[in-house]
This record gives sequence, C-alpha cells and structure tokens, in this order.
Amino acid sequence: LAPLELQKDEAEDTQSEQEETFMSPPLEDPELNINHPYYDVARHGIIQLAGDDNSGRKVITFSCCRMPPSHQLNHTRLLEYLKYTLDQYVENDYTVVYFHYGLKSLNKPSLKWLQTAYKEFDRKYKKNLKALYVVHPTNFIKILWNIFKPLISHKFGKKITYLNYLSDLREHLKYDQLNIPQEVIRHDENLRGKQKGKLPPVVKVPPPRPPLPTQQFGVSLQYIKDKNKGELIPPVMKDTVSYLKRKGLQVEGLFRRSASIQTIKDVQKLYNQGKSVNFDDYHDIHIPVFFFLKTFLRELPQPLLTFECYDHILGITGVESSLRVTRCKQIIQGLPEHNYVVLKYLICFLHMVSQESIYNRMTASSLACVFGLNLIWPSKGTASLSALVPLNLFTELLIDFYINIFNSRTVPGEILP
Repeated sequence: LAPLELQKDEAEDTQSEQEETFMSPPLEDPELNINHPYYDVARHGIIQLAGDDNSGRKVITFSCCRMPPSHQLNHTRLLEYLKYTLDQYVENDYTVVYFHYGLKSLNKPSLKWLQTAYKEFDRKYKKNLKALYVVHPTNFIKILWNIFKPLISHKFGKKITYLNYLSDLREHLKYDQLNIPQEVIRHDENLRGKQKGKLPPVVKVPPPRPPLPTQQFGVSLQYIKDKNKGELIPPVMKDTVSYLKRKGLQVEGLFRRSASIQTIKDVQKLYNQGKSVNFDDYHDIHIPVFFFLKTFLRELPQPLLTFECYDHILGITGVESSLRVTRCKQIIQGLPEHNYVVLKYLICFLHMVSQESIYNRMTASSLACVFGLNLIWPSKGTASLSALVPLNLFTELLIDFYINIFNSRTVPGEILP
C-alpha cells in the first residue's frame, strides 16, 4: 500500500511543479563566509536559527522549499550540516519547526537517506528536542510516519505536532521571530483562500499598553532605574543572582533546563506588579535561572551589549588569538555606563559559575552557548547560524577572562554579586 501511495504522492508533486515555480534562489546571508565548513549547504538557507519558543527554548527551522534539486545538493552533506547545527544546542532544550511545503519529487531525499538520518540522530539529539512542529503536512508525511513508526519511540512520537496553518504556530512560539520563506507564506494564504473562498482578513493588533511603574520585563534598563530610586542593577537580576549564589552554583545542568510556562507567567506577573517573590516556594532551582537567563535579558528592548556592538563582535574571529581579549575589552569600553555596570555584574556571576564547573558541568564555553544570543542580537531579525561562532566566542572570552577584561573601568558603588 505504501509504495502505491508514494507513487500517487509523486504524481501530485509533478502536477504541482507544473503549476508553480519550483524553488527560491539561495538565501543571501551577509554574515555567511565562503570559508564556512558547510558553505555549499548553508548558502541555501535551508536550516535557520529563529529566536525562541514560549518556553525560552531556541528554535531551528528547516525549510523544504529552499532545497535545490537533488543533483545540486549533496544530501549526505545536508545531514552533516544539520548535525553540525544541532551540536550547538543539544546540551540545552531546543525546538525544531519543519516547513514541509516545497518538498517535491525533484528535491526529495530517498527513503534510505531518511532512515539513515533518523538512526544517526542518537539520544543526545533526541533527548533535549522538546518539540517538533510539522507545518503543512501532506499525505507523504502520513505515509512516512507509517513506514518509520516501528523505528520511532513512543516518547519521541509525542514530541511531534502537525500544524495545518502558519497561524497555529503562534500558540507555541514567537511567530514574529521566524524567518518564514515567502513561498510558504503564499502557500498558506492559498490554503486559507480555498478553505473560505477568500483570503483571510487582516487581523488588527491593538496598541501596546503603557508599562506599569513596577514593570521589570520588556522595559529598558533606564526605565527600571528611574522607577527604582536610581538602582543600577534591576531587582529581578539582583534577586536571582543572590538566590543562585546561595543555592545553585553546584547544581548540575543549572542553565540547561527550562521551567513550566504557567509558572513563568505567574512569577513574571508578580515581579511586574512589584510584589515579592520567594523562589523557595516553587521548589525548582530552574525558576530563578529562567528569569535571570531566558526572560529578563531576552525581553530588553535593546540587547545588553547594544545593537552598535553587533558588527564589532562578529569580527572577533578575524582577530589574532593573542589579541582577542584586548579586542573584547575595547568593545565593551564603548558601552553606555549603565549597560557596562549590568554586564559586569552578570559576567562576574557567570565567572563564579564557571569556577564551579566540576560540579555544575557549566564551563565558560557551555555558558557562552547559553548566553551569547541573550546578550546580543541584530537590530533586524534574528542572528543567523553563521553568527553563532563569533557571538559565543566573544561571550566565552568575557567569562573566561573576566578579571582582565573588566579591570580597567571602575563602576559606581558596590554592585558586584
């Protein structure tokens, strides 16, 4: 039955290919260097980093419509590149969004390749994959599921969610951060048009409400300072660092797990209302970690390292190894006073964490993988995969060489953790 269904699916693909343009040209990524080890695959933009989901987990997208015909793409290299990408995240929880539209007979990998791919993704890749969203599934997906069902564990199967429309993604992640191909968007509009006989109406988004005087999340450092009697370190950061210093420095996997969405919302609401929070009440060391790491830094209107530093930080890999620490010092010297103070407070704490790595397993390199994208991001869109190496390297240098990098600029008051 399966081979017959696959033949039928192939016939539908052929008809579809005759009705529309096959695929988009390679995605232009100004940060992608021709010396990238997987430039031949990466240049197509098939795999992209796309912000965070509603639990603060990093999102990686896979877009079939960006896959060129099979004779132009080495599928073995594609698999290696996918593993190369995931290797930067598998120690932390992550999410994958798979855009199925655009997978045609001309660019479709073989069943043998798919079987090899699943087998090669061992436990280290599957364990921290918390969700796999399949967007615009077709009969081909259902057929594949039946073929591979004997190989797929029940636990892994529960992580897969099928979504018929792009709008369904809004329930699970930050939709505006996704880099969705235009072909997928047009396909989604066509599906909705066929469903209702017309294109869906434009949804009007109400204007944002003004922040509360006690607001901690989603407002600038200056706003928090003005509302907290001139205190330079935001209360939520001071509370979480203090708590983790007392109870979390030697907890294994301290920064690798996320907390429940509802608990996150509840605690965030308390902070924004100016109410006190006792982390002991939640019996989960990952609650303060989440607020300190995933939420507060990520929701700043401008990254702690500022948009102006982004291009300078990307250039760190082009600096001779012996001069990189000096270059880091030069970059952060250009930060506004307030940003510098908060960054020094944060990096001082992360340096403490790294000193306990024999217990918590969080070295400077591990912490950099977690924090790099929460400290800096581009002014438009999200950081591309090719930007991860310099961003993480810069963060690792700040943590490893904290004493050297931050010793040349004094900060007001006793603010260090």
